[in-house]
Amino acid sequence: MADSKELDISESTWSPEFIQELLPSVERTALLYHLSFLCLGGFPKLERMIRDQAIETQMLFGSSEAVLLKCAGTSSNLVTSLFPILIKAVEKNKPKLAVIYLEKAKTWISDIIRAVDDMVTRYDQQTQSVGKCTSDVYQEQKLTEEKLTKHSDKMKALEDSLVKLEVELSNNVDDMEEIEKKIEKNTQELLYLIINNRSCRSSFLRGLFSYDDAIRAKQAELTSLVSEKDSLRNQGWDIKIQQIDLQLQMANFKIQLGVIPDPVHLKEVQKCLDQIRQILVNLKKFWEKVSVTLETLKEKTFVGEELIKELEDLKEEFLKSIEDTEKCWNRFGVCCQRAQGIFSIQSKDAYKFLEVNPSSLSEAERNKQYKSIMEKLKKINPQGSARAAIAE
Repeated sequence: MADSKELDISESTWSPEFIQELLPSVERTALLYHLSFLCLGGFPKLERMIRDQAIETQMLFGSSEAVLLKCAGTSSNLVTSLFPILIKAVEKNKPKLAVIYLEKAKTWISDIIRAVDDMVTRYDQQTQSVGKCTSDVYQEQKLTEEKLTKHSDKMKALEDSLVKLEVELSNNVDDMEEIEKKIEKNTQELLYLIINNRSCRSSFLRGLFSYDDAIRAKQAELTSLVSEKDSLRNQGWDIKIQQIDLQLQMANFKIQLGVIPDPVHLKEVQKCLDQIRQILVNLKKFWEKVSVTLETLKEKTFVGEELIKELEDLKEEFLKSIEDTEKCWNRFGVCCQRAQGIFSIQSKDAYKFLEVNPSSLSEAERNKQYKSIMEKLKKINPQGSARAAIAE
């Protein structure tokens, strides 16, 4: 029964670990707000603006924590309630019981889809709000820029270095996009091979042709592409760290002259928020796909008063598919719990810097905080988590 295997999320577009890609953006956001606070907080009007945006984001992360907790809880319910009921329905030939629980699971999932959709909207609004704040900083900056004219040589050198890094980062992004296309293409080809391999298990074609060698070759090719993608991601991460370091040098130079620095770190906050929003969009699509799959399973497997007749011959395979699916959903639940934990930490402890007036900091204390933030940024894993196996 190939259709029952659709419940196995390891064969969807995302592995269960896709949610872990949230983590680098979540962890970077507070650190980038902190840098913005140090660079711009010496100007009272700007300090209030940044503080307001940081507090709004902190509250948004608190709501995100609740949504991820709901995802983890639903994953657990699928494993502890739905799957045992489906197994019992198959073994005892009780389709009505299965249909009742499939409908209940769809209700759980509909609640999640609505909650995630609300979060997507809120992240979009917050990204726009930070963008307006950034524009306001630029307006304030124009009033102080005349002081830079007599120090143009040093500023020019820093700007040239930043332009060079921007070109490197742009090339890195292009390479990443190309690799993503290859990975998507190879993933679809691998799934095609796996599905066709299963479909001929009970067929006479099984003895004439095996997909196993082709599957192994495609897995090896996909592993190589993922490794190349990870290498490019690390390169891009290193470039961003170099950018931040140069931007801090430029910000310190401007602060010493009484000039408002560029709000570059606020622009990075926007990017992080938008990345989180996009991953939540994918999360919503993921649950929508699961909802459709449950409905398909109900229609194709549990019809009328009896199970589909053909299911009797494939009962063992159906039960095995549920067992495999349970492992994947357990893994997905663990990923959601970890992401929820990160949001929890970020929504509470990561914004304590707002308790200190940045104008009261000495240059030595400011530099100490800069150094601490940079160390934390360097330690963030750009992958977000250990890579899961491509296929089993």
